[in-house]
Amino acid sequence: MVFSKKKMLASKVFIWFFYRFIRIYTWTFRLHIENEANWHSHLAANGRVLLCCWHQQFFSFIRHFQSYRDQQPSLMISKSTDGEMIAGVATLSGWHPVRGSSSRGGRKALGQMGAQLRETGLAAHILDGPRGPIGQVKKGAIFLAQSAGARIVPVYAIADKAWVFHSWDRFFLPKPFSRVIIRFGEMLTVPKTSDPQQFEAQRKNLEKTMRPHLLF
Repeated sequence: MVFSKKKMLASKVFIWFFYRFIRIYTWTFRLHIENEANWHSHLAANGRVLLCCWHQQFFSFIRHFQSYRDQQPSLMISKSTDGEMIAGVATLSGWHPVRGSSSRGGRKALGQMGAQLRETGLAAHILDGPRGPIGQVKKGAIFLAQSAGARIVPVYAIADKAWVFHSWDRFFLPKPFSRVIIRFGEMLTVPKTSDPQQFEAQRKNLEKTMRPHLLF
């Protein structure tokens, strides 16, 4: 039998064990949540929320984001092999992965994401994924928020002890038993517009708001 790394990473057994490992690993974090109440109140009042983060920090959110599973939130994940594994973990965490990215199947995936966001009220989006460049907000987040009438809520992570890898995104991994802070920014309104300049201004504003929170 020929060993296939791709098949192994996509197998249900591997994904289940990887999910259990993440659960155990992240439960060692001393987690502290800041400024969550405002957007929860907006959601409870039948508003819609799009949580936005940088690719480098998404691992830090996995444990806490499981608490949103009752809202049936969606998340756009690439169609790559790594994406298959991440989509499996997202599903086990109670999230609904929509497969696609800016380089493959993005238009259809954004349409599905928008429909789910309008229905459930909650979704998340990784702004510079899956390939970067780091710190560049792509158009998808603005399109999603406008099409669903959702507020954008930036979310950031920091830790007192962490590894930062030499990957394109400078991937950030809190060390076991570290103090991890998840901080939600203020809600941003992005009115729907057909003017390309206004659309680009909204994209740049989100980028300007969130770039200072990248960890290098």
